[in-house]
Amino acid sequence: MNIDMILSSLPALFAGAWVTVQLVVLSLSLGFVLALAVAFGRLSSNRVISGGTGVYVFLFRSTPLLVQIFLIYYGLGQFAGIRESFLWPVLREAYWCAIIALTLNTAAYTGEIMRGGIQAVPFGQIEAARALGMSRPLLYRRIVLPQALRTILPAYGNEMIQMVQATSLASAITLIELTGAARTIASRSFQPVEMFIIAGAIYLAMNFVIAQGVRWAERKNAAAG
Repeated sequence: MNIDMILSSLPALFAGAWVTVQLVVLSLSLGFVLALAVAFGRLSSNRVISGGTGVYVFLFRSTPLLVQIFLIYYGLGQFAGIRESFLWPVLREAYWCAIIALTLNTAAYTGEIMRGGIQAVPFGQIEAARALGMSRPLLYRRIVLPQALRTILPAYGNEMIQMVQATSLASAITLIELTGAARTIASRSFQPVEMFIIAGAIYLAMNFVIAQGVRWAERKNAAAG
């Protein structure tokens, strides 16, 4: 094992890891907001809304994420209307295409997780809140969502960990995140084992931080409950 080569490669690997962190944070943040809309859409009594969100969830959960990334990065540019629109400066960048694909994908999974959490809230509590004259927005803000978020925390923790792993697919569209950086260095140094072991260790460290954060939140919620 060439220690000098490994040490000289660390700055590039850490730079790639920083891009990975950006992809994870932005995609999870945007995806969480979109997932709320998806969950409420799935629970809507309006058949058009519930059906439309159901189709969205089915499509993004039933097709590979890599295919979705390719379709957004390579596919949208095939349409002249998009190339001439105000969206093109964003859609021509691999960075933003990766974030869009990751966001849409995680929103489909998280939306279903949230829907299950909302449905798990005891109906008696909802009836009691309605009997007190609580408005629907206040009902969800004070009663439904806090309990739903506690319920979905373990499952959402898994989704966050899977999102860290999923960002490695962004290297397929020329984005130099952690996996892309490790692949580039390995192709130049001809020492792929060392590079991917270090990259794997960095991924492990990221997921360890997430797992510990989720456990801390679970303990805090248990103490509060």
